[in-house]
Amino acid sequence: MEFFKFERDIPFMSWGKYTTTISLLTFAISLFFIVTKGLNLGVDFTGGTVLEVSYAQPANLDRIRSIFVTLGIPDASVQNFGTSRDVLIRLPAKHQLSSAKLSETVIASLKELDESIQIRRVEFVGPQVGDELLENGALALLFVSLGIVAYLAMRFEWKFGVAGIIANLHDVIIILGFFAYFQWEFSLTVLAAILAVLGYSVNESVVVFDRIRENFRKMRKAPATQIINNAITRTMSRTIITHGSTEAVVVSMLLFGGETLYYFALALTIGILFGIYSSVLVASPLLMLLGVKREDLVKPEKKQQEEALP
Repeated sequence: MEFFKFERDIPFMSWGKYTTTISLLTFAISLFFIVTKGLNLGVDFTGGTVLEVSYAQPANLDRIRSIFVTLGIPDASVQNFGTSRDVLIRLPAKHQLSSAKLSETVIASLKELDESIQIRRVEFVGPQVGDELLENGALALLFVSLGIVAYLAMRFEWKFGVAGIIANLHDVIIILGFFAYFQWEFSLTVLAAILAVLGYSVNESVVVFDRIRENFRKMRKAPATQIINNAITRTMSRTIITHGSTEAVVVSMLLFGGETLYYFALALTIGILFGIYSSVLVASPLLMLLGVKREDLVKPEKKQQEEALP
């Protein structure tokens, strides 16, 4: 059942020059900000102290943040965790102060502000552990990318694998570009969101690629441009419904999920939006550029020689 019906094929491939130009520009701008400004790595990657505290009444985050300004730690992260009475505090590593001494000073100041405070958890993340997490995160991205290329190449053909991974990495670089430009905190949850976006985008690419392969088998006399336009148009109803409902959930999480989920939901929101764009207007034009043709997917039929009757 299709809620959105299109009577004619939408000429997506005729927009290839414009969409490719837009993609190259956004990719180059994102890469520029990643190189020049860098990512604002969180405590997970740089090392530091994580405290989880609980109050008898809803916590006043502004007053708690003012304590850290007074202590000379204005870059401390203070956010609700679970309920409005629970607070998660992330302190960056200070070279002139040990983690134990820093946490003792902070706890003493918090108790001066409110004696009802309860310390639930204190964890130290060393710089070496942070480096290992960063290295493992980069390896996870690399292995996921290689896995996507191998999967698409086996299921379809190597041209589909190349087009799919370029389109998906295009989404990742743009997400990182947003985080670099606005200096939003890049934490392990954001890395998890990026890996989720990779999986989500490749799923959309597979749907379009499946339809392209089917069209190559059915529309034997049609050119590749018409085949791809028809494939994307026929998946538009599914694309609108699937991505619309997913984006509604993610935006709800962004608006009402609190500070803990904010950057996770923000990365997903950006990634899904660009994932839709890249699956339709980046991966498919790349297939055309790589010269995809019917023979890549459909084996030529062997002419059967009629056996001469004796």
